Amino acid sequence: MDYKNTLKENLKAGRKTIGAWAQLASPFTAEILSTAGFDWLMLDHEHAPGDILNLISQIQAMKGTSCIPLVRAPWNDFVAIKRILDAGTQGVLIPYVNTREETEQAVKACKYPLEGIRGVAGSPRAAGYGQNIGSYLQRANDEIFIMIAIETPEAVSNLDEILQVKGLDGVFIGPMDLASSMGHFCDPSQAEVQAAIQQVEKKVLAAGKVLATTTGTWEQAQKLFERGYQMLMLMADGGALAAIATQKVKQFREQYPNG
Repeated sequence: MDYKNTLKENLKAGRKTIGAWAQLASPFTAEILSTAGFDWLMLDHEHAPGDILNLISQIQAMKGTSCIPLVRAPWNDFVAIKRILDAGTQGVLIPYVNTREETEQAVKACKYPLEGIRGVAGSPRAAGYGQNIGSYLQRANDEIFIMIAIETPEAVSNLDEILQVKGLDGVFIGPMDLASSMGHFCDPSQAEVQAAIQQVEKKVLAAGKVLATTTGTWEQAQKLFERGYQMLMLMADGGALAAIATQKVKQFREQYPNG
């Protein structure tokens, strides 16, 4: 079976795509979100409690849909990234990347030799447990989607060099971390933070890389798509469930304060 990443193909064609955070480490929410029609899910291993077995269950739950599994790695660590890729994910978001050297490290962790340092094995799930070795091993370097997160002023200042790294497909702007690292805790609305974000946007788009971030409302998403973003997270499984639950309870308490 020919190994192909349809998300990467759509992004290269300039198409807009939508995704969601999957942070509950649950195959059930992964199944619900992928069946709903999202183009991709970001299965979170940085701020969520999942492990490799949870990850495989989530990817299995997505099978049969056109939704592509991506994973936010816990760190720029080649062992963690290797295990994530061997589980069968088709792309990785590496957090807190600040320099060209760190970007090169991230890209090499995702690619087999001679382009990288990823350990070669045909037995894991990604290669069909040995049944799809040829196609996967030959195609993985081209098909795996590699994205880094820009979350600090250091990363913004080094962006020109970062964008020169061969094999880097996209840049994710982490607005909350960027704002906090700039001295505005959890407040990306500050003028200097917005100026930094706009600087990143301009340079990423000029370099022909995919631009991604997270959104709070559909109105915000529309504006970001018009600014050139191709990947937007529209929701998170845990956050969405919490918001709906809180709303329902509030409605009940207001209507029937004494039960």
